[in-house]
Amino acid sequence: MTGAALGLSGFCVVIALIMLRMPVAVAMGVVGVLGVTYTTGWSAAGFMLGRSAFEAAFPYSLSIVPLFVAMGVFAAHAGLSRSLYSFVAALIGQVRGGMAMATIGACTIFGAICGSGIATAATMGRVALPEMKRLGYSDALASASVAAGGTLGVMIPPSILFLIYGLMTEQSIGKLFLSGILPGIVGMLLYLGAVRFSVGRDPKAGPAGPHHTWSERLRALAGIWKVLLLFIVVLGGMYTGLFSPTEAAAVGAFGALLVSWLSGTLTLANFKSSLSETATTTGMIFMILIGAGIFNFFIETTGLTDALLDWINHLGLNRWVVMFILMVFYVVLGALMDEISMILLTVAPVFQLVTSLGFDPIWFGVMLVTVCEIGMIVPPVGINLFVIQGVGNLPMATVVRGIVPFAVADCFRLLLICLFPWLATWLPDLIIQ
Repeated sequence: MTGAALGLSGFCVVIALIMLRMPVAVAMGVVGVLGVTYTTGWSAAGFMLGRSAFEAAFPYSLSIVPLFVAMGVFAAHAGLSRSLYSFVAALIGQVRGGMAMATIGACTIFGAICGSGIATAATMGRVALPEMKRLGYSDALASASVAAGGTLGVMIPPSILFLIYGLMTEQSIGKLFLSGILPGIVGMLLYLGAVRFSVGRDPKAGPAGPHHTWSERLRALAGIWKVLLLFIVVLGGMYTGLFSPTEAAAVGAFGALLVSWLSGTLTLANFKSSLSETATTTGMIFMILIGAGIFNFFIETTGLTDALLDWINHLGLNRWVVMFILMVFYVVLGALMDEISMILLTVAPVFQLVTSLGFDPIWFGVMLVTVCEIGMIVPPVGINLFVIQGVGNLPMATVVRGIVPFAVADCFRLLLICLFPWLATWLPDLIIQ
């Protein structure tokens, strides 16, 4: 068996183990250790096992991960979601489908301080689903708007996925965060269009909500000043040079904790729960980082990446055809595993291929995160579907039925980013010289 064939076999084994519900970190670690042992010997495998753990835990740059995770967790426990939802509902809730649109708008803003699609969907779902149910919204539209809106949390900065992609590929975290703003706004607008389509097809699915006076809207606006201030301080400080990305994450985590305390929601139980959730999420990410380090070294020793590049060059395919194949591959993969695992498993060889074809690495990062968003709402694994099913106690078939227009909207956004790459690159090029 050639080295490239061995590497490809190892990749397929990892996918199979993940589909059999083996933890991703364990699957990559086991295959990586066995593969390195086979190719270079046990001493090299033992060395890489220790080195991967050290490289995942030691670098200062990786301290940004638990800090941004803590920021999102504290924000979720601060009760900010309810004030955000009330504000957006006061603006547009009176139109048909307005409460579903308000859900998407609130998810967009909340995602800007949370950074996690799962946390955004779960937190907003607890607020929005009961309200839409009270107003007579169909379960399909209500659940789909929360599940889809939650995915915006991984595109709007600060984003955990952009953070991991940047660390893995040594790209500017600041540029990646900026690159997600316009595609995130486009995604929100397309989701609003998906709501209008759903309501136009079935007017009973999204009846109009109560009308609000301008005084009520101003009061609702006053209730979200803490959210806006936190967002401005974190991102504004980062892009004006006042903070480094890691320092901005620390300020954001402390700011979210302070907001939670000022809001009166920081009980001892909530504080303990927030720390526990932060530790659990961070531990999961770092375990996958360790497994990915070992597995990527195995792939490197087999020469799979170089063989893949040679094969692509031999085929003589147009680079956009290659990109289309990659996007289809990622959509399928995203339907089988969570987005963090997908990036850590594949980004090392794929990034080398993409850059060799002349694609902008920042633009590709946006494409990759967009595909991850699609994977979050596509069965059978679509994690946000399961989150909303659990929060709303709804049949999975109902959630899946409502999500179709939103998945189509995401695919259209992917096409727009391909046709107009400046959607991802204009803002970072403008602000960061």
